[in-house]
Amino acid sequence: QVQLVESGGGFVQAGGSLRLSCAASGRIFSISAMGWYRQAPGKQRELVATISTGGITNYLDSVKGRFTISRDNTKKTLSLEMNSLQPEDTAVYYCNFRMRSLPLSSERDYWGQGTQVTVSS
Repeated sequence: QVQLVESGGGFVQAGGSLRLSCAASGRIFSISAMGWYRQAPGKQRELVATISTGGITNYLDSVKGRFTISRDNTKKTLSLEMNSLQPEDTAVYYCNFRMRSLPLSSERDYWGQGTQVTVSS
């Protein structure tokens, strides 16, 4: 059974920094895209950043220059370094891995449990 476990959320004042991590375990044959999403109260889940197998990154406009996504393919981990945090960054953050559990299985999306990030003004 594949599982994604997140860590690193918390409470920080505006201008502060946090680092989120996500680790995959279980039967995993391959991982392609990885990403971070967030959902604020009363809002839809939105894409924050993605990173391809080859390291190509893509960011939500509002976090460009402040957030950095990275991955370790050997350790099957994903990170999000968040700097200059603002109150509007407050949300539950979810990691997402697109994985294949067996050689002949289809790729599917797996999600972490979510970690709360709260930024005070």
